[in-house]
Amino acid sequence: MSNRRSRQSTAMPRITDDQIIELVSKLRQLLPEIRNSRRSDKVSAPKVLQETCNYIRNLHREVDDLSERLSQLLDTIDSESPQASIIRSLIMQ
Repeated sequence: MSNRRSRQSTAMPRITDDQIIELVSKLRQLLPEIRNSRRSDKVSAPKVLQETCNYIRNLHREVDDLSERLSQLLDTIDSESPQASIIRSLIMQ
């Protein structure tokens, strides 16, 4: 096991505690739940990581829901209509 660890440490540079603190701080700023709270700097690193996972899961759900809604919308309009053309141009951006 220590052999594997030594290989991993040579393959990838170690992240320092300061770098972890900086990354957690950046995540705090990105998460609406934490960023909008008055005591965002007091939220623990594990809580920030948990909220990050939850936020990413929610974003995936939103993307799936929006994709489904878009698909339903495209099914209801004529593919040659101006509306379909607008939607296609928006999708390609």
